[in-house]
Amino acid sequence: MSTFLRCATALALLLSTGRSWAGPAIDHHMHVHSPAILDILPAYCASPKRKSPCDPRFTAPLTAADALKAMDGAGIRTGWLMSTAYLAESPLGPPQPDAARVVREANDFTVALARSRPDRFAAFVSVNPTAPDALAEIARWKGDRAVTGLKLHLTNSGVDLRDPAQIAKLAAVFHAAAANGWTIMIHMRTGAADYGARDVEAFIDQVLPAAGGRPVVIAHAAGWGGIDAVTLDALGAFADAFEKDPTRLRNVRFDLAQVFKDNATPEDRARMAGLIRRIGPDRFVAGSDWPFAGDLKTYFATAYAGPELSPGEWAIVTGSTREKGEP
Repeated sequence: MSTFLRCATALALLLSTGRSWAGPAIDHHMHVHSPAILDILPAYCASPKRKSPCDPRFTAPLTAADALKAMDGAGIRTGWLMSTAYLAESPLGPPQPDAARVVREANDFTVALARSRPDRFAAFVSVNPTAPDALAEIARWKGDRAVTGLKLHLTNSGVDLRDPAQIAKLAAVFHAAAANGWTIMIHMRTGAADYGARDVEAFIDQVLPAAGGRPVVIAHAAGWGGIDAVTLDALGAFADAFEKDPTRLRNVRFDLAQVFKDNATPEDRARMAGLIRRIGPDRFVAGSDWPFAGDLKTYFATAYAGPELSPGEWAIVTGSTREKGEP
């Protein structure tokens, strides 16, 4: 179904129930590249280790002013701004001889944006959890009230959730972030072609306890955007775990950034909605993965108002009662 038809369908449903749709007050997943990252993006995007070309929206030199304009147009009060520092140490790109410096500069940039507009941005620094400087970079920000959390990207960091040594490093990073009092945002899907329930089980058993009860947000509903079999398998494993022992996952939430995309089949959309209901809509939050979302008003009006969930369920997902840093 086209974006236009999805928007029209969502609007018709809202009108039929006599309810008006209100977008989220918080976008829990946004990016603005630092100059240090923009400098390395051409080589990163040209790397033969990548499976596909970089999206032009990803490489555009967008600024905080662009993000604020997009937020203002959609009525977004606060944007969770995710550093992309992890790209400097990504095994998908060419080795960077001064990668640690680029990581520091990228994180400095993101935190500076939050300091300049604390009323609009919440800063998440980032690291590659397997890099030798990861724990030192997290420690560098300890006690800095301008930092809300830590962003991890397992695909870009080359993390293997089936490697005990890498699991241990990831758990150590979780522990360090929790000791700083941070929220942890994790793009959990790895590059494994058969990623799914097995990886979720390892994460829940061996990594999640290290968060010590601090909020953990699983990006893209445990996938990497869109809806496919492995994402549904992974989220299904989370649903099973919630039903078995919800206390183990009491601090876990999921964002729906770029999940309900136009290319998803009706069957997959229905399955995703079923899993959201099993886990509970209150455990999902709104995110866009801007700039991939484009115009935020259009994005939220289409991706967060479709027929897969009821208007009441979408209202729970897009609820604005959460303060920045507390999903």
